[in-house]
Amino acid sequence: MTGARTRVLVVDDEPQIVRALRINLNVRGYEVAVAVSGAEALRVAANFRPEIVILDLGLPDIDGIDVIGGLRGWTDVPIVILSARTDSADTVEALDAGADDFVTKPFGMDELLARLRAAQRRGPHATENAVVVTETFTVDLSNKTVMRDGQKVHLTRTEWGVLEILARNRGKLVSQREILQTVWGPRHERETHYLRIYLGQLRQKLEDDPSHPKHLITETGMGYRFQ
Repeated sequence: MTGARTRVLVVDDEPQIVRALRINLNVRGYEVAVAVSGAEALRVAANFRPEIVILDLGLPDIDGIDVIGGLRGWTDVPIVILSARTDSADTVEALDAGADDFVTKPFGMDELLARLRAAQRRGPHATENAVVVTETFTVDLSNKTVMRDGQKVHLTRTEWGVLEILARNRGKLVSQREILQTVWGPRHERETHYLRIYLGQLRQKLEDDPSHPKHLITETGMGYRFQ
């Protein structure tokens, strides 16, 4: 492989997982650094300057959520959580703390690598494309318009707010709390029924088959993803 290798920091205290990740990432041209604790992760990150971080939440010293906070204090590097925790509350907490995606153990290597590539595309050096094009509709983030079949789609202010936050984070899991806080405000972060209503309305207006959406995807109990 020619050119600079993408630097990946793997933070996990399970030797088998670290070994598997190191082998697979190296084969695919990544430069890999490893940390087995939260404190070590923060030290290595400061020196290694990773371009993406794979982080386990269950570390032997400090919780992975605190590691996210430590990283977010100085870097917007993409962070993909790799954890055995399956409670949706843990996923939401990690996303709200600043993680970009969440993969549960056991995991498929192909899926994880795809998530890494997606996170890289959304990385701190990526330039936001003001126009998001799907096979069904087009979202113009600068002009705040949506086109479908050559016609402008009328959205209410709230519908646009929900669509905008998802489109700006395309490919990324956006937590229910983040959407509610951004669109409705902090007093409404528990009103998850709002999201079911407005996502249903958006799907009716934008999806070819609203009951089987291709672009406005529900991640049950966690949030939504635009793809």
